[in-house]
Amino acid sequence: MPEWLIAIVLGLIEGLTEFIPVSSTGHLLLAAKAMSLPATPWDTFVVLIQLGAVLAVVALYFQRLWGVVVGLPTKPEARRFALSVVIGCIPAFAAGLALHGVIKHFFENPFLPQVICVSLIIGGILLLIVDKKAPPAREHDGMKLSLKTAFLIGLFQCLSLLPGVSRSGSTIVGSMLLGVERKAAAEFSFFMAIPIMVGAFGLDLIKSYKDIDASQFGIIAIGFVVSFLSGLVVVKYMIDFIGKRGFAPFAWWRIVAGVAGLALIYFPR
Repeated sequence: MPEWLIAIVLGLIEGLTEFIPVSSTGHLLLAAKAMSLPATPWDTFVVLIQLGAVLAVVALYFQRLWGVVVGLPTKPEARRFALSVVIGCIPAFAAGLALHGVIKHFFENPFLPQVICVSLIIGGILLLIVDKKAPPAREHDGMKLSLKTAFLIGLFQCLSLLPGVSRSGSTIVGSMLLGVERKAAAEFSFFMAIPIMVGAFGLDLIKSYKDIDASQFGIIAIGFVVSFLSGLVVVKYMIDFIGKRGFAPFAWWRIVAGVAGLALIYFPR
């Protein structure tokens, strides 16, 4: 498969899965395994194109986010929202730094594809249960969550450091268990993605920029643009979709993908 086509496929997977609770990292790793892609340069490529998906959130929520930035000096509600996002991101940042070696070991495990598939299945079952049995919603606005709720959601987000555990899935499930309404849970997950993914992008760029040469700029640009455009579509329509269908379709997607992955691993053609 030519590199430009690989870039399009991975960009689509990143953009379509980053903001829904199905584990974008898990899907990308399985796709890379299926296409027998070498770690260099594709591991770095995958992290760099995540910024395209982040920009999709910024583009669609620009007016509201800009209103927060402008209102920081004078509006208490703007400062409270910004603080809630920061507080929500602290646990994952701290856990990522403290457990970097352990996390790296998880992702270097020779049984990583099997772990991802099992995580997809378990996560799908949990998402089905929470979607039906979550406690009544007490908070209905993703930009007005209490600081305590934001911090507890951040603790749930730490689960996404494990292979196959979706960042958006862990935050959404945590939010709903804490009494946050479905749409508000999805929106707050969008907002938390911005600093988390920008941080991951910055760290990987610092570590890997010497390994990136001019010949790779083209495929990175293709993946970046595809990730942005597909992420734009998902973020634009996801909130209405959740309001009508809930999270069950994503839960079943996880289960089917996990079972199919295990079948391909243990019963190859």
